[in-house]
Amino acid sequence: MANSPEGSVSLRDADVLVPRLKALADPVRLQLVNALAQRDEICACDFPALVQRTQPTVSHHLTVLVKAGIVHREQRGKWAWFALCRPVFDELSATFADHAAAAVTSDSERLCCG
Repeated sequence: MANSPEGSVSLRDADVLVPRLKALADPVRLQLVNALAQRDEICACDFPALVQRTQPTVSHHLTVLVKAGIVHREQRGKWAWFALCRPVFDELSATFADHAAAAVTSDSERLCCG
């Protein structure tokens, strides 16, 4: 995801970024992503205990993350295994790192009265 020279997000990139951010804008989904960030993969049967939620709740939140492209699902027999889509996760991280760096370097050019 490329930023424009001014450090802003292009409209095309925003169209990709917004659904992913919406998918992450939930405490349970953030817990799921955090758990996946610490391991290579996790079986669906292990998530309810990790996030202290019921299996249907976990299933719903994992589906949202899969549809957003943040998490990958692989069926193995009767169990589903989940892993972070590392390129997408890394891209999100890089986007925020770029914007944080731009905010620090342009601190003297604030647009508000702070």
